[in-house]
Amino acid sequence: METGQQHHERAAHTDRTERTGLIYGIAAYGIWGLFPLYWPLLAPAGAVEILAHRMAWSFVVVGLALLALRRWDWVRELIRTPARLALIALAAGLITVNWGVYIWSVNAGHVVEASLGYFINPLVSIALGVLVLKERLRPAQWAAVGVAILAVVVLAVGYGRLPWISLVLAASFGTYGLVKKKVNIGGLESLAAETAVQFLPALGYLIWLSAQGSSTLTTEGPGHAALLAATGVITAVPLVCFGAAAIRVPLSTLGLLQYLAPVFQFLLGVLYFHEAMPPERWAGFSLVWLALTLLTWDGLRTARRSREAMAAAQVTAQVTAGAMEVDAQAAAGAGTANGTGAPEDEPARS
Repeated sequence: METGQQHHERAAHTDRTERTGLIYGIAAYGIWGLFPLYWPLLAPAGAVEILAHRMAWSFVVVGLALLALRRWDWVRELIRTPARLALIALAAGLITVNWGVYIWSVNAGHVVEASLGYFINPLVSIALGVLVLKERLRPAQWAAVGVAILAVVVLAVGYGRLPWISLVLAASFGTYGLVKKKVNIGGLESLAAETAVQFLPALGYLIWLSAQGSSTLTTEGPGHAALLAATGVITAVPLVCFGAAAIRVPLSTLGLLQYLAPVFQFLLGVLYFHEAMPPERWAGFSLVWLALTLLTWDGLRTARRSREAMAAAQVTAQVTAGAMEVDAQAAAGAGTANGTGAPEDEPARS
């Protein structure tokens, strides 16, 4: 049985671990949320050139990190599994679309619409769970999906078109998450495999661009070249922080933290880039936030019920174990009593 001191030490260790995980999570989503400040610094490079540099330099950075950590065992296993290799290639294609659309949208002045994509991403993940994994939704989740659909209609009316940037970002990232779930390898390893798929096409494009005299890598000064190379670092660092957070904080906390990135992006779009927010756009975003509130409330309630059920099961197990121990001690006592009583009977039989 655990003593009071041991219980206190374990609880203190858990609190420290969760606080550390929270810091890592805030760092990861904070960096992702501040990305709109970075991509405009890379002008006059176009979105496709920036994307190619991000793919190439990410492979270099992640490869060096894995080399330093000596984590290469997973490569052999991956190569021997063609189905997982195909999924890695699909994931690489999806994240290429996601990165490309996001970089273009930020540099084209659509930061707010890009942020909407990451607001509705959890709802897209739910829809994929129903359509692909045949999951059953709870009533609150159905309500959240319905409100989100209404929000898209309102925003489409407000924009005069479907918010295609938001929908492409949400669909590509949601599907990417589903594919990564099926691949089931670590964050750094997964990024290394995906950027390995991206590397040669990206490098080929950059060489072609240079041959055409259109590359900005060597024509805009060392500062510009350093910023292009740093796209690999800013891609890898938040991913490492996210991985560190994921193993330290509860899933419900991680689910709440994911909203930091689109919140930061939205605030940057409105307050820093001064993008227009007419009333119908506010109405659409308000509906999205209502859907996310429903989703979060339902998730927290479900997580609390799961914790209560687990705690009740642990108490039941402890009570059962205690009762079994008492029964075992009673049986042992009875056996001892029978053993000591036998010698007293022996003279009578003789």
